[in-house]
Amino acid sequence: MNIKMDRTETGLLLALPLLILIAFVLPKWVVNYVQVSLGTGLVALGVMIQMRAGLVSFGQGLYFCVGGYAAGMLAKFLGISDLFLLLAAGILAALIVAGIAGFLLRRYREIFFAMLTLAISMILFGLLSSTEELGSTDGFNLPSATYLGWAPEGETGRLTLYTFTALVVVACAILLNRFLKSPVGYINEAIRENEVRVEYLGTSAHHAVHITYVLAAVVSSVGGVLWALALGHVDPEMTNWTTSGQFVFISILSGTGNIAAPLIGTFLLEILRVYAVEISPNTWQMILGSVMLLTILYLPKGLWSLLTTRKSTKPSDDSADKISVGD
Repeated sequence: MNIKMDRTETGLLLALPLLILIAFVLPKWVVNYVQVSLGTGLVALGVMIQMRAGLVSFGQGLYFCVGGYAAGMLAKFLGISDLFLLLAAGILAALIVAGIAGFLLRRYREIFFAMLTLAISMILFGLLSSTEELGSTDGFNLPSATYLGWAPEGETGRLTLYTFTALVVVACAILLNRFLKSPVGYINEAIRENEVRVEYLGTSAHHAVHITYVLAAVVSSVGGVLWALALGHVDPEMTNWTTSGQFVFISILSGTGNIAAPLIGTFLLEILRVYAVEISPNTWQMILGSVMLLTILYLPKGLWSLLTTRKSTKPSDDSADKISVGD
C-alpha cells in the first residue's frame, strides 16, 4: 500500500495548526465564518469529486441535511449529544440513503443526473417542511456537543468544537485526495472523457459512479453534522435547491484542480456574501451572480486555475503545452 504523501496532503497538514491557531487570535465572528465554511466546504468537496466524473449534483444539500437531521434527531429524541455518536448517525443515514438512491442515479449522466438529484432533495425538503414533530419549516435546536462524557462549556466548548471540526475536515480532505488518486478516481476522469471506452476496457462505469456518489454523500453528511453543531440548529433549508446551488457555485468558483480548492472557495464565498449584503442589502444576489458569470467567462476552470496557469508558464515552451486535465 502506497502511503507516500503528495504536496497537497503535506500542505493540508501544514495548514492544520495555522487553522487551529486562528481560533485564538482572530475575532470570534471571523472564526465563526471559518468554522461554518469548513462544514459546508465538505459538501462542496462532495460536489467536486462528482464533477471529476463529469457529474453535477444539484441536490447535494440532501446529504448535508440528512447528516444534520440524523444528528439532531438523535439528540432531540434520545438525548444523545456525544459528537462521535452524532457523526456515526449522520454517516450511517447517508450510507443508507445514498446506497439506495445510487442504484438509480448511477445510470444517468449530464442534465438527467442533475435533475434527479435535485428532485430527490426537494422530496426531503417537502417532507421536513410538513413534519410538525421536527419543527416544520422552523426546524429545531441541537444541544452543545459532548466528547466521550466530557462536556465543555462556554469558550472551552466553542474552541473544542472548532478544533475538532478542523481536524475532521483536514482528515476528510486527505482521504478524498487519496481517493482521487486511486483506481476509481482515475476511472472517474476516464468516464468524464469517454465512458464508452471505459466500458470497452472491461470496467463498470456504473459501479465507479455509485462508489463516488456514496462517498460524496458520506462526506456531505459529515459536513452537515459539523455545521449543525456549530450553529446549534437544523431546518429544511439545508436541503432546499438554493442551498444545493450554493455548493455548485462554490465548486465552479474554486475549480476542481485540487482538493483544497473547494475549502478555500467556501470561505471566500462566505466573505463575499458578507460584504455583498453590506454594500447592497437588497440586491446582493446580483453581486454573487456577477462574480459567478465573470468566473465562468474568464476562469472556466475556477480560481485554482490561476495557480496552475502560473506554474505552467515557468517551464519551456515545449513543456508548457502539457497541462494535465486534472489541473
